[in-house]
Amino acid sequence: MKPDRNPPAKTEKATTRGNVRINKERCKGCGFCVEFCPRNVLKMSNELNYKGYLLPLVEDSDKCHACDYCEIICPEFAIKVTRATNTPDN
Repeated sequence: MKPDRNPPAKTEKATTRGNVRINKERCKGCGFCVEFCPRNVLKMSNELNYKGYLLPLVEDSDKCHACDYCEIICPEFAIKVTRATNTPDN
């Protein structure tokens, strides 16, 4: 017996990638974005902003799938995630 449907091949799926931008002037270094990122895209750096707070940085942007957790959880609205949909070439 054959199944009615076949799962799509990996090359047929569109993957959503994210680009995380951090507004250094707004960030207060709470670390919520780093702690709650499910894919460990962000980490805390040794860089300080002009207020003296430690800033997060994007460690591996290829891991980001634009889930928006970091943007949603940021109490200072210092993070913006933009999406770029990559589709396979035909």
